[in-house]
Amino acid sequence: MRTIKFYAFALLLLSSFNSISAKEYHLQSPSGKIAANIDCGDNLSFSVCCNGKEVLAKSPVSMTLSDGTVWGEKAKITKAVRKSNKSIIESLFSPSATMPDVYNSLTLRMKGGWSVEFRAYDDGFAYRFASTLDKPYEIATEQTDFNFPADYTASVPYVRTGSDDNMQSQFFNSFENLYTVERLSALNPRRLAFLPLSVDADGVTVAITETDLNDYPGLYLYNPDGTNSLKGKHAPYPTKIVDGGYNNIEGVVTETADYIARVDGPRTFPWRILVIGDDKVVASSNLSYLLAEPSRIADTSWIKPGKVAWDWWNSWNITGVDFEAGINTPTYKHYIDFASDNGIEYVILDDGWAAGKGENLFILNPEIDLQEIIAYAGRKNVGIILWAGYRAFERDLEKVCKHYSELGVKGFKVDFEDRDDQLMTAFNYRAAETAARYHLVLDLHGSYKPAGINRTWPNVLNVEGVNGLENVKWAEIGDFDIIQYDTMLPFLRQLAGPMDYTQGAMVNAARHNFRPIHSQPMAPGTRAHQLALYMILFSPLNMLCDSPSNYRREQECTDFIASVPTVWDETKVLDGKMGEYIVTARRKGNDWFIGGITNWTPRDLTIDLSPLNLKEGTEMTIFTDGANAHRNGNDYRSQTTTVASGSLHVHLAPGGGFAAHICGTDPTSDK
Repeated sequence: MRTIKFYAFALLLLSSFNSISAKEYHLQSPSGKIAANIDCGDNLSFSVCCNGKEVLAKSPVSMTLSDGTVWGEKAKITKAVRKSNKSIIESLFSPSATMPDVYNSLTLRMKGGWSVEFRAYDDGFAYRFASTLDKPYEIATEQTDFNFPADYTASVPYVRTGSDDNMQSQFFNSFENLYTVERLSALNPRRLAFLPLSVDADGVTVAITETDLNDYPGLYLYNPDGTNSLKGKHAPYPTKIVDGGYNNIEGVVTETADYIARVDGPRTFPWRILVIGDDKVVASSNLSYLLAEPSRIADTSWIKPGKVAWDWWNSWNITGVDFEAGINTPTYKHYIDFASDNGIEYVILDDGWAAGKGENLFILNPEIDLQEIIAYAGRKNVGIILWAGYRAFERDLEKVCKHYSELGVKGFKVDFEDRDDQLMTAFNYRAAETAARYHLVLDLHGSYKPAGINRTWPNVLNVEGVNGLENVKWAEIGDFDIIQYDTMLPFLRQLAGPMDYTQGAMVNAARHNFRPIHSQPMAPGTRAHQLALYMILFSPLNMLCDSPSNYRREQECTDFIASVPTVWDETKVLDGKMGEYIVTARRKGNDWFIGGITNWTPRDLTIDLSPLNLKEGTEMTIFTDGANAHRNGNDYRSQTTTVASGSLHVHLAPGGGFAAHICGTDPTSDK
């Protein structure tokens, strides 16, 4: 009898010990809106609630090393550290000059030299792994699961290249695609989606992205089993890269290792971010910037954001000149004159200034006198940016940056990267560091999302990773509905940072009139829609995609575009619903600029201007869709009036928009 009692007592002790060791932690945001439960039992996992509603069910995370060690399995906690933060981040070249950084955090330090940090903000939740191991090792796999409580609707950008039967082939892609809106269970089980993407949890948007993506492969998500879950996948580590792809200027991976990342010593890993809230909250989030590593450039005074007169989209089409337009010195002098006349800071020389296919950036096209172009631009106070294929730029990185900075070039547009494995993400940081030493700005085109590099290296003024306006040169609306896409970008891709979308088309077509024409392109939608995109979409290095001749014919619109800043003191999303419409206000100094766009559904909006704290009678210039914009996308109306009340009433035509400039407000008064 005594033995039985002792055995029962031992079981009770063992049960108590297990319940103690299976630690569960609770973390909530400063207002309590976002709350998470973190379970450190047999497997490390977390769940998240928004205003008491579960939006993410218990989701396991872990890292497996090549030696079989698993961070996250039967973790032994050595210390749990809580912290509350309330500070203001001064941000460079951003949607807002200052950003509140307010959160509660929990860091769990584990036996074995690793830890996990969790942060709860009022607009989201984030976590990252870290390691203090002072030795080389490899990450074989990383488990990044997102399990949802129900079969919610997701909006995902599938990788559009590669084969469904060979997921490895999908890692070579341009990070450009439309958004597929579908139930989680119905997502293609053999097709990867890149970030950001979102899930509608019955009225609460959960947008997933990542930041501080330095020297580590980017995260993809997919649903392999038709459940309510998204599972992570990463590109393997490349062991052999050869010239290939477009014009032989891309790096094509032909051999890979059986791990995703090499690690040399102590480091933190990328933040995984859930932006959570209604559509306005999500579109306003700065979490990608706030969680990125601060600037590594001590003196940023030489970095100059601005607009760029761009040659490629309009196919060098200029009229009314006495020379044959093309990739030649007279044409670029013409672009420089246009930029100078309109206060445009830069002109880009896109593909073609280097000889051949751009394989060697030191051999020039014989039709180009680059030194004369740079000197002429200097006299006109215009900077020159050069296009460069990734492979040629990477091969001679130091030499290219040194040589062209000494010639007076102001930056590079690096194109056709088309990967985000560890070697590519490491390259972008190395390229940014090298360019910074020579006072060069970068536009990473053909690249993955910025994921924090724009904060760490603020000379990276722009990043593509977007299915931008260039695609209308060859795609029918049925294949590429850019108007619908435009109304999704502010709630998805823009969460990751600035984007090289390349707006500004001056030939605009109603839906039934649009045609893709490569050499003389037009854009679907209205003129006012194009103007509004300069406020809706954020990019410190902002292209004017159309021809100088078209801009001169449309000088009123050109003057407005030239007046719009590219970096801002304050941004407010006034209204919007993903996939339908959005209205965004951005302030520079005492002036507000407001842009609104709609999808193909015409709509009448009444916009509450009270968040802008405008004075009664403040002057406003506004561009709206003309009475016949539904028939002819070029039709617009402009007027200068005063803000008579706390609201603005506008009608948006199908594919339409509006753009307004409100002068002389007082941002220092009570709000």
